[in-house]
Formats: sequence, C-alpha cells, structure tokens
Amino acid sequence: MPTSPIPFSLLRYLIVWKANSSLVALSRYFPVELSLVLGTIIAKRLATQEAAPWHKAMAPLAEYHAEISAKNQNVTKPFPAAAWPLETVLLPYPSKRTFGKDELILWELKLLGESADHGLFLELILPAMEEAGYTSETQWNRPNRLWGHFEINAVYVAKGATWEPLVTDGRLDLRYRPTPIQWAEGLTFAAPERRTFSRLNWLTTFDLSESTGSFHSSHETPETLHVILEALITRVSRLISGRHKSREGVMAILNAGEQASLQRALEESARFQLLHKNLQPAPANWPGAWSGTQTYVPIPAVLIPYLELASILHIGKHTHFGCGTFRLS
Repeated sequence: MPTSPIPFSLLRYLIVWKANSSLVALSRYFPVELSLVLGTIIAKRLATQEAAPWHKAMAPLAEYHAEISAKNQNVTKPFPAAAWPLETVLLPYPSKRTFGKDELILWELKLLGESADHGLFLELILPAMEEAGYTSETQWNRPNRLWGHFEINAVYVAKGATWEPLVTDGRLDLRYRPTPIQWAEGLTFAAPERRTFSRLNWLTTFDLSESTGSFHSSHETPETLHVILEALITRVSRLISGRHKSREGVMAILNAGEQASLQRALEESARFQLLHKNLQPAPANWPGAWSGTQTYVPIPAVLIPYLELASILHIGKHTHFGCGTFRLS
C-alpha cells in the first residue's frame, strides 16, 4: 500500500537518450531548452484548438530564449513564469554537458496530479521525444547540438524504489500500464533508525518567495523548516483534484490521524532555526534564485516524511524546470 504522508497522483519516468553523433552539447540549463523544444513539437503535432494552450504556454519561454541567444546571455529581466499546460517536472540528472557517440543522457520526467496519465505520455510526450531525436528542422538541428542527434535508448517507470522497463533498446512495451500511485509502493517516508539528518543539500536551484513564512522576496532565503513545509502544502494544493485547490483542500483529503501528524510537523518545524547556510545566487538567466546547503540542529523524525515528500514533488517557483528539490543528509 502507498505510504505517502499526503496522497497524490504521480508518474515518474527515467528517460535514457543515446547520442548518435560524434559530439553533442547540452545548453547551460538543459531543462529550459528541453521544455521549449518538446513543447513546441507537441504543439505542432496537435490540432489547432488543442495546440492553443501549448502555444500560449511556450510563447514567453520562446521569447526569453531568443533574447538570451541574441544578446549572448546578457539578459537581466526575470526568468518567465512558463510551464507546459500539463503539470510536469523536467529534472536533469547530474552529468557533463558534452557527449560523444553512443554516450547516454539521463533525465527524469514527472507527471503530477491530474496530468499523471500514462496515456498522455504515450500520445504526446514520447512521440515528441522521437521527433526531437531525428528532426532536421534548422530551428533545432544545428552542428554539435543535441536535437536531431540522439535516439531513445530506454525509458523506465518508478515503482517504489525500483525502476521498471517501459522502453528497452528502443522497443516500447505497450502492455505495461503504470498506475499513478505505484511511485509510493514500499516507500516508508521515515528516517532510518539510528540516523539523524540536519542538512538540506539543494540539488537544483530554488525560489520559495511565494510561500508563507518569514521572507517575501527571492532575494531572501528561508530561515526555518516551516517555510519548506508551507511550500509543500502550497504545492500539493495545486495538484489535488477538484475545485478546492487550497490549504483546506489539502486537509480535506487527509484522515484525522494524517491531519494531526501534519499539524504537529508544522508546529515542530517553526522551532528549528538555521545554524549555517552556504547559499549562492542562481546563475544569471536560470530559473530559481538560490543553490547550496542549509544546516539545522538534528531534524526531528516527525518532519522527515514531509521533507522527503517535498524533495520528490519539488517546491517553490519553476518546478517545471526541475527547481526546488534537495537531498537530506
């Protein structure tokens, strides 16, 4: 049975692409170009009415990308609030930026909430990936760039802590039908016995300026774990089904015991001030505001499930581009 402290729908796909050119290079912040290319291809493949939300969603990102390219990265205006019409996360795995022939490029796609539909992946996203791999359009296919110079080597779907094959050696298993709750099967969302955690290591840039808490600007950083939990509740409120996308809506999907546990975690989280932070501003023209680490006194066990959940969901702004995830240590 799923053991997530707050239930929600999620499909996680591990994507493995293989370079089929002698040299391909990724952009400085890969998810931005990844979103733009795949989103544009998806829109092109849809009927006019269905494509309209995609064109609208991609327009600010395309404009920003074009301006950065024209001005050689020297753009000072804020990163746009852009994302696909689907609730998605594009998460790059740590790696180098240049790849030779037959080298593998790994990234993770997450479909969340009402968008956690395997049919959407098969009908929209997978065909767009295939086209991006062989495209000859000069808009994307340029010397030493990824687009038009890779093939889909494999795709895996998360089931608890394991990855189950969906595409193997380029062959799709149409019989495999993942469910939007299998991501949590077997996960405990609890700290291992005799181990404590005190540090958040941000794996991607983050910006929690929209969250309730002790700061209200992307130029300030969260000083308490309470801000992290508030950001988690805000995130979940946007993923739940129905019209009541609010804090009250989140509480309504929990039973009495789950509500009491979350309330206790919120109360505990407000007591833990930062001991040390080593945060740096995000590079210019990247989504997110900060990266680095934050160290607290040992984090109580009641908070661990919610922090683990926040790391899976991503929190704050620009989650579509992978922002807002961390590792506990």
